[in-house]
Amino acid sequence: MTVQDRLQQIFREIFSDDDLIVSDTMTAADVPGWDSLAHINLIYAVEREFSIQIADDRLASFTTVGDMREHIEELSRVH
Repeated sequence: MTVQDRLQQIFREIFSDDDLIVSDTMTAADVPGWDSLAHINLIYAVEREFSIQIADDRLASFTTVGDMREHIEELSRVH
């Protein structure tokens, strides 16, 4: 399963929407219910799923889902 596929599953679980389609250009504004609490739950789920830890200063640099996906792929290559 690709990083994108795994992110798709995480987003659907966090936002309780089995029809949610995640794309690289998606932002928080594109997803109903993506507030600060949902963001924390999302990051926690991503870290758990991929067995990574995203540095706090790096979190602020994510503006799209694609930014997050690319960082996950970078961290996954290191581990």
